[in-house]
Amino acid sequence: MRRLWLLLVAWGVMFALVAGCGGGGETQAPEEKKVNLGIIQIVEHAALDAARQGFLDLLAEKGYKEGENLIVDYKNAQNDQSVLQTIADEFVREKKDLILAIATPSAVAMANKTQDIPILITAVTDPVAAKLVKSMDKPGTNVTGTTDMNPVKEQLQLIKDCVPTVKKVGVIYNSSEVNSQVQVDLCKQVAPELGLEIVEAPITSMNEVMQGAQSLVGKVDAVYVPTDNTVVAAIASVVQVCEKNKLPLFAGEANTVEKGAIGTYGIDYYKLGRQTGEMALRVLQGEKPQDMPIESQKDLTLTLNAGAAERMGVTLPEEIKARASKIF
Repeated sequence: MRRLWLLLVAWGVMFALVAGCGGGGETQAPEEKKVNLGIIQIVEHAALDAARQGFLDLLAEKGYKEGENLIVDYKNAQNDQSVLQTIADEFVREKKDLILAIATPSAVAMANKTQDIPILITAVTDPVAAKLVKSMDKPGTNVTGTTDMNPVKEQLQLIKDCVPTVKKVGVIYNSSEVNSQVQVDLCKQVAPELGLEIVEAPITSMNEVMQGAQSLVGKVDAVYVPTDNTVVAAIASVVQVCEKNKLPLFAGEANTVEKGAIGTYGIDYYKLGRQTGEMALRVLQGEKPQDMPIESQKDLTLTLNAGAAERMGVTLPEEIKARASKIF
């Protein structure tokens, strides 16, 4: 009986130890940590929206799905700088795991608020000029991502190809946007090589966009709108003025062409967003933004709007139309 009693006690102790160590949880995988993503965007317009969607689509395809293991907090400042600062403060206070900053003003606002949270940028023309990174090859900060620097010379050449008689090109841009000033400086740099003269029409708000367009009537042979967030958000006003006065309008990106400009030679913002998403995955896997070079898109496409050309009195050369990837 004593042996039986000792045997039972031994079995009881062993059972207790096994139960205590396992706690019934040894077969349960640890819950996957959700990524808290903040998206800050300066204004709503097609190019920036496309970049954002490309970013989210890429993450979803790679397993980061909103509502499951990805929490997305999207905020749009609607071109209000004070709102932009408030959003940046909020994201820092909430300690987001990762931030996507769309367009230069958003990126600058965010980078000025935190040096700790990884920031992925997209649709930023010149990250160095905006003081977001120390260099394109080695950012040296908590910021990395993609640039949408335009092939400005090729875009001005497109204007000449479509309007052979052009001599003066008017450029409407927000003088307070660093990205826009960079593009205007490039225009002035390459224009003499093409026999062109640049006439500037700087504005400071969306309310001034139509006035800026009207100021160019009778002074220029064509109008060029770079990837300026303020002007593109109010592009309908520019299109209206140019159609009324048979003034050829060209753009820095394809979505503006769809909205009524004649053409552009440039990047695909949806693909740019996807490219930024690939970089975000690397950050989530442990890479440091400061060591990740800023990337650009190599595949440029020619986009035309035949209806816009007709309304503005331009006959598109057959050779140009044959090279186009898309014609609206």
